[in-house]
Amino acid sequence: MKKHLGFALNIIAIGLFIPGIMLPMLSLSMEMGINVMGSNFTPNLIDKELSIIATVEELWLDQRFIVAVLIFLFSVCIPLLKTSLVSFSYFIKNADKETKILKFVASIGKWSMADVFTVAIFLAILSTNHSETANREAISAFGLNIDLLISSQTLSAAGAGFYYFTGYCLLSLLGTHLSQSSHKAKAKPIVEQS
Repeated sequence: MKKHLGFALNIIAIGLFIPGIMLPMLSLSMEMGINVMGSNFTPNLIDKELSIIATVEELWLDQRFIVAVLIFLFSVCIPLLKTSLVSFSYFIKNADKETKILKFVASIGKWSMADVFTVAIFLAILSTNHSETANREAISAFGLNIDLLISSQTLSAAGAGFYYFTGYCLLSLLGTHLSQSSHKAKAKPIVEQS
């Protein structure tokens, strides 16, 4: 029963993974407000929606190749490989091959925690929400007194990709755990009989 449930959770996790990396994880907006003698000017400095794939692409185009490759490897390749292998092991009838696949998945398991780390980074970015600064200056020039107020505000919000990717992380971890514990339970009686 655990094996079937683990397989089902991994298939659902793969279904959540695709929109999780394609849809925006977060939106980031930064505005600057300038008030000069009662006149307001509010330019929008940053207005972005970032997905994992868009972030990798942007980093690559900015020639930050190492960072782009690391994010792609740890947030896309390894999680997809891990979840696919656990799902594939469901169909293997040879216990030795299944053991090898699940041992390999366990060995890359530490690396696959990078997907959870990615979610943690995005949560840290979201903590900047409503971060606001304001500076008031009085400038005197040519006999004129100018009252200047400069403020900035940073707003961030979780996008749909964040929730899909978080769902993928949780279901993948649970599905992998169930698949591995089912295989261990099945392998013990074989070892005891020998």
